[in-house]
Amino acid sequence: MSTTTAPGRLGVGIISAGRVGAVLGSALRAVEHQVVGVHAVSEASRERAEMLLPGVPVLEVEEIVRRAELVLLAVPDDALAGLVQGLADLGAWQMGQIVVHTSGAHGTGVLAPAQAAGAIPIALHPAMTFSGWSTDLARLTGCPMAVTAPAAFLPVGQALAVELGGEPFVLDEAARPAYHAALAHGANHLVTLVDQAVRALAAAGVADPEATLQPLLTAALDRTLHEGAEHALTGPVARGDAGTLSRHLTALAALRDEQGRALDEVVATYRALAEATVRQRLDAGRLGEEQAARLREALGPDSTGAVRW
Repeated sequence: MSTTTAPGRLGVGIISAGRVGAVLGSALRAVEHQVVGVHAVSEASRERAEMLLPGVPVLEVEEIVRRAELVLLAVPDDALAGLVQGLADLGAWQMGQIVVHTSGAHGTGVLAPAQAAGAIPIALHPAMTFSGWSTDLARLTGCPMAVTAPAAFLPVGQALAVELGGEPFVLDEAARPAYHAALAHGANHLVTLVDQAVRALAAAGVADPEATLQPLLTAALDRTLHEGAEHALTGPVARGDAGTLSRHLTALAALRDEQGRALDEVVATYRALAEATVRQRLDAGRLGEEQAARLREALGPDSTGAVRW
């Protein structure tokens, strides 16, 4: 391992220079850790490494692990276990080496082969989306970061999160899959939902769908996060307006995009989310049984033939 860094600073190896790895490597470099090597295979990764980690040598994975005191594994979730085990099979992991992965779905169990060799396992997940550009560095400030590690090493993970600019919180190993599912459901499916709304507005003839949606979506998100869904929800389900729901579905089913294709997935998503909203409002006591029944009747049978509530 590297011994050339300043006291209290570590030699850091980045695997790999994707959107997350390159940004976190740059953030660690900014607080005077020495990035001793980065793995970058694709042209995009090499360009990102050159931009965010200038002067850092691009090396093979095994060489990075040999040089580094802290190895940052920023690889896709499904590639993580095989990578860790493969390096263990090569005898690459070292006693006392800090091994950190950034997967939200995995805890430290996936790092067991490295831990068996004496490495310190830490799972650290920043709860934000990365663009892979330098603008992400500012967004790390105050970012919640889920830290999972054996009790003795939790302070190491928490300190690392603070050095990255984040706000660490401890997350149990067993909770990580559900934690990550919740984040993906909220963020990833929000993108899908907004894209569908943009496409529906465009098909309806609205010239600037994004500008039309922005104030409404911004207010809805802000109110939901700060006031809760009970107070933030507006629209036909909140009002118990079954007639409007029926007209919405008819109008959406009639839309065609620029290629003349029906927006079937928009109709299906609208129906599914409206049904979920009816259930939520009913459970919260904000709708009566008769109102809910009228709304569900207006929504009609869904496209999957699933059993309704």
